[in-house]
Amino acid sequence: MYVPSAFSITDLNELHNFIEQHSFATLISQKDNEPFASHLPVLLDRNQGKQGRLIGHFAKANPHAEMKQHQSVLTIFHGPHAYISPTWYEDPDTVPTWNYLAVHVYGRYSQIEDPKELKGILEQYVDFFEASQPAQWSIQNVDSTLINKLLKGIFGFTIEIDRIEGKFKLNQNHSVERQKKVINHLKKQRGDNPQAIASLMLAQLSD
Repeated sequence: MYVPSAFSITDLNELHNFIEQHSFATLISQKDNEPFASHLPVLLDRNQGKQGRLIGHFAKANPHAEMKQHQSVLTIFHGPHAYISPTWYEDPDTVPTWNYLAVHVYGRYSQIEDPKELKGILEQYVDFFEASQPAQWSIQNVDSTLINKLLKGIFGFTIEIDRIEGKFKLNQNHSVERQKKVINHLKKQRGDNPQAIASLMLAQLSD
């Protein structure tokens, strides 16, 4: 990923926080000499290896299930994004741009077939995503026959992280005055993305 120094994020804890907050990811590999992608929720284990480990699963019918052990893969975590109009700067000789946040994780894929390990992955998923629910669902309340049937239709995987790239493009290469103008205009836009970018830009100015 092209990451100018003004937008580069290298703090591992900040990158890990972003991955956990934006856990629905795009997993990309090579298949038959072409890129192939799956969109799926991915968990992070911060305590494995120097930079952490990703954990996930997908259906056996997914062509990703044919990946070789230790194949190199790219997992992209997407944050909020918003269009930035040059008119907002109120200065000549400016052009449109797009503010966004993204983290790229490069690593080595390992497939998991053992039913006990697979069930453990599903339990981790449930624990993580149900944590914010007022009435939490538990896999322990599901009939074991159904769970065993479901386990036969999936593969689990881990990705040992080799490298993480973070790019938070929030007008850092513009003056504080321009950034404030952009924030004010974003606050007037509809939708969650412009509001999120405005909040992130404002927090950045407050640091």
